[in-house]
Amino acid sequence: MALYAIGDIQGCHAEFCQLLDVIGFAPPRDRLWLTGDLINRGPASLAVLREVRALGDAVVTVLGNHDFHLLMVAAGHTTLHDDDTLAPILAAPDRDELVAWLRQRPLVVQEGGRLLVHAGLLPTWTPAMAQAYGREVEAVIAGPDADAFLARLYSDEPRTWRDDLAGFERLRAIVNVCARLRFCTADGTMEFREKRGPEVAPPGFRPWFEHEHRASGQTTIVCGHWSTLELKLAPNLLMLDSGCLWGGTLTAVRLDDRRVFQVPSRAPATPKPFG
Repeated sequence: MALYAIGDIQGCHAEFCQLLDVIGFAPPRDRLWLTGDLINRGPASLAVLREVRALGDAVVTVLGNHDFHLLMVAAGHTTLHDDDTLAPILAAPDRDELVAWLRQRPLVVQEGGRLLVHAGLLPTWTPAMAQAYGREVEAVIAGPDADAFLARLYSDEPRTWRDDLAGFERLRAIVNVCARLRFCTADGTMEFREKRGPEVAPPGFRPWFEHEHRASGQTTIVCGHWSTLELKLAPNLLMLDSGCLWGGTLTAVRLDDRRVFQVPSRAPATPKPFG
């Protein structure tokens, strides 16, 4: 039995299927962690969503920012962007089942010494705190208050995490950390505009994983989101979005021995950012 992690798929269905063949993935013998952003921008978001759902309990995926975007569009709280590829999902006969399934996905998963999240954690958050905060969001988006929350999700505020945040502001901040974080300060102030690498960090900000003494430093964080870093493997960090969407690769890591498996992009859907 092996546990594999795969970075952001973003609608690249052909590459996802090829990568499963390369690693010889065989449920229920093997298990799969996905870093979120299953969908959008790539050519086959509907096929990816159906494929992952069909894998059942063999796969765990956390919610990424593009997954939240689908939930908001499906609920009528925002409209599609010009480069979105979500229309086939919204028109599919199984649309409601797929959206309901997505609403049941976790925000944070912790198992042993590993933690799965789409974007990252604030320096002050322990893994236990992150999982507890994630459960607050999970309970709302899977429950009767989901529509009211999704209607208020899109905002960068509050930019600084405080333990006494409450209501939708608190839930929004948790989502922004787990699904959008790149740069932050040591005290939990977030910056969302800059998407390039550490060398262009805004004054006073650092990549979330570069802060000394971060509370999750002894846990291996498995994440994606930051595609301009392409692939970053460190002792307690596996950042797996290697840019399949823009002509890079789709990456899997076998977590027990950290063996890396990759397949190339077949048809880049968007130019490489900042390249």
